[in-house]
Amino acid sequence: MGLRNLFRCFVSTSDQVADCDENNKYSWEQIKKWSRNFSTVIGSGGVSTVYLARIPGFGLTAVKIQLACTERLARIHDQEHQILVQVQQHPNIVKFVGHCDEREEERALLFEYASNGTLHDKLCTLTWKTRKMIAFQLASALQYLHGMQIIHGDIKSSNILLDQHLNCKLCDFGSAKIGFTPMVLPPSSPKAIIGSQGYVDPDYLKTGLVSKKNDIYSFGVVLFELVTGREAFSVEKGELLTEIIGGPLVGVEELVDPRLRNDEGLDLEEVKAMVSMARMCIGCSMIRPSAKEIVASMKHKFHIIS
Repeated sequence: MGLRNLFRCFVSTSDQVADCDENNKYSWEQIKKWSRNFSTVIGSGGVSTVYLARIPGFGLTAVKIQLACTERLARIHDQEHQILVQVQQHPNIVKFVGHCDEREEERALLFEYASNGTLHDKLCTLTWKTRKMIAFQLASALQYLHGMQIIHGDIKSSNILLDQHLNCKLCDFGSAKIGFTPMVLPPSSPKAIIGSQGYVDPDYLKTGLVSKKNDIYSFGVVLFELVTGREAFSVEKGELLTEIIGGPLVGVEELVDPRLRNDEGLDLEEVKAMVSMARMCIGCSMIRPSAKEIVASMKHKFHIIS
């Protein structure tokens, strides 16, 4: 199971999660008990595994166990924890439940359950109204993060969870950066690259410079996915979605996900506006819109967004 399935298909009887703060620290024995000795694996990635747990007062919860056997891995975990504690005031960012760092070799982060899985897995079933709302909510979450000088670093459809009402819940801050420090390790080393195939800003790949413009590029790719219903990168064809539809604004009707053709709520003017915005986001980094400008534009051009 790949990284995109880390938080896939969470099923719970309730999306209710209590408020948390920096002091929500649990013991390893507590987590072990609540997860029934880590008996149910939800997903796994390169250095982490996610388990199902039932925490008293919270209900079903996702427990991400991450290796911390090196200084670098421990630092990644600690920074993700630090960022999660800071960003809990936005409704479209996944709710942080707690953590455990008492074991040197592995650490735990606990999150709310999102009962409708990920945008990547659910996209083909969503109406146009829901898709444009998710786009707006994601832009709003980015505006909030960038206002706090936080770069997410891995915006993609599989890092967008959907709650019981299909609201966006941005997750996975393992690649996030605090502050706009421009230079990271040269991207010639695979381990230095942040982001995912199909979503990574080409300017970042060329220069190694990390900025909020990288998030805006990835956001543009997600907009293309919402319009077309296609994946950002086709493994079978070796094609990038941005290469297929990133050209001049012609034939917008042909880009629309065929599953939306009979959607009574489909508004082609809104589709054109979203495609235009997506192309601006993946364009020259110097003239890409900010998240704040994107939110303002969406409020103006999309119905139901106030």
